[in-house]
Amino acid sequence: MAKHTLFMLNPWFEEDGQGPYYCPDCGVVEGFLAYSPAIRNAIEIISVDFVRPRNEIVKHLGLENQDSPVLVLAEGVQVPEGARQSLSTGKNFIDDAIQICNFLGEAYNGVKPHP
Repeated sequence: MAKHTLFMLNPWFEEDGQGPYYCPDCGVVEGFLAYSPAIRNAIEIISVDFVRPRNEIVKHLGLENQDSPVLVLAEGVQVPEGARQSLSTGKNFIDDAIQICNFLGEAYNGVKPHP
């Protein structure tokens, strides 16, 4: 079975000497993966730089969908509510950190948030 692909931003430095910075939403997903380490091995994780265009994401989702974190769903899986579809490539994806964590938690029997 094909793997889901998760794109995450690398921490970065701003050119004006401020920083370093990180993406808070990527931090949420990193925290989830720390709680469910087996999921890290079950999916493909690709780190990308902050600067656009984010070519690795563009290859999968087109120029219009470069936000991160983003989970590109493997072909053939049931598309969950809240997922979107790239108009450029037709691939389904989730670009909300909490929805990514909830989807992966359900799909791989990982931790879930307390109700």
